[in-house]
Amino acid sequence: MKAVRVQGFGGPEVLSLEEMEAPAPAAGEVLVEIEAAGLNYIDTYQRSGLYQIPLPATLGLEGAGTVTEVGPGAGIFQPGDRVAFANVMGAYADHVAAPEERLVPVPEGVSLDAAAAAMLQGCTAHYLSQSTYELGEEDRCLIHAAAGGVGLLLIQMAKNAGAYVIGTCSTEAKAELAREAGADEVILYSRQDFKTEVGRITQGEGVTVAYDSVGKATFEDSIDCLSRRGYMVLYGNASGPVTEFNPASLAPRGSLFLTRPSLFDYIASREELLARSTDLFNWIREDILQLRMEHHYPLAEARAAHEALEGRRTTGKVLLKP
Repeated sequence: MKAVRVQGFGGPEVLSLEEMEAPAPAAGEVLVEIEAAGLNYIDTYQRSGLYQIPLPATLGLEGAGTVTEVGPGAGIFQPGDRVAFANVMGAYADHVAAPEERLVPVPEGVSLDAAAAAMLQGCTAHYLSQSTYELGEEDRCLIHAAAGGVGLLLIQMAKNAGAYVIGTCSTEAKAELAREAGADEVILYSRQDFKTEVGRITQGEGVTVAYDSVGKATFEDSIDCLSRRGYMVLYGNASGPVTEFNPASLAPRGSLFLTRPSLFDYIASREELLARSTDLFNWIREDILQLRMEHHYPLAEARAAHEALEGRRTTGKVLLKP
């Protein structure tokens, strides 16, 4: 099979398309023929070495496809079943051997491309809006990278919960996408100071929760956008990690909460994984949740896909197609 491999940490140039033997499913595993793999920022962190993984490695944590072979002791799925996942390493390939406990069934009415696009970013938006901080009608939220994959889904989930949404993005074209997703206000951080604008929009009251996937460049100002006892939810490092912060500063700013969640703690049990994915797929089928899938790259162009994502030249979801 073909797979995108990393032999050493670095920039997109370390990605290489290689021929290798297709894996055989071990006990409790099934072999999945990949229809589409989702590209996510965590892939770039693992490629660069920001998040250390054993090397050499096949990248990709998210994908969807069809079961072709069942390993010893596996009994949840059968050959021909359509499945998706958000926590199985090796999705940048033709096939992956996956623990079946980490797979979810893809129902009729949801394409495999949509399933691959929805799993990691969709489950992320789901836990952020439903669990880390459960949004309601009384809430105002700030969503950075509002036109990104998570951002567009998070806006929709926030609006479905009745919250008031302020998004930030870099260009007017991206701002229009955020508005189409339901954002009440969109701030162009390339032209405006988002902290000042949030103060103006909320008449100085601030937001109850800030969802920040940007990291270093926005962290401190995001905290300053919060109302008393507000929640700072830092869930990404697109501009670099936050390495210095004094927790004692949260008290005089309004007894604030700070959390650094990870998706994998919110889908650690099969029950929770199924609950979140079931919600996602139901919302997609009922047209409550719209996916934006405008960037499709063949596996051989994984490097270009990473460059586009890190260069902030993408909106919505980026898919790799074997």
